[in-house]
Amino acid sequence: MQIVLEIPDRLGAQLVQFGDRLPEVLERGLQELLSERYLPNFLGDREIISVLASQPTAEQLLAIHPSPELQARMSQLLAQNQAGQLSSQEETELDRYLTLEHLVRLAKAQAMTSLKAQQS
Repeated sequence: MQIVLEIPDRLGAQLVQFGDRLPEVLERGLQELLSERYLPNFLGDREIISVLASQPTAEQLLAIHPSPELQARMSQLLAQNQAGQLSSQEETELDRYLTLEHLVRLAKAQAMTSLKAQQS
């Protein structure tokens, strides 16, 4: 695909030194911008699933954190579970959250391994 851009002279002068690596420069910049989008945000379960499905970078995976609301709901369900007071619907909800948490942990472990390998 070919894209034509007009850029300021100052930026053009900086990009000249990268010549044939411009696609890499653009990709790295996009990855950084995308990871910034996730870093300050706390995510609900559906947003976390969406991030996992989007084939995120290692940095984006490591930036995943549940929202305070999701954390509170999980704590509530865990407490009810310990007290033996979960309805079948709540049990299903808790199982879904625990599965999601497990998947995120696995993805984060893989992301850490990937980043460490890149640094070596």
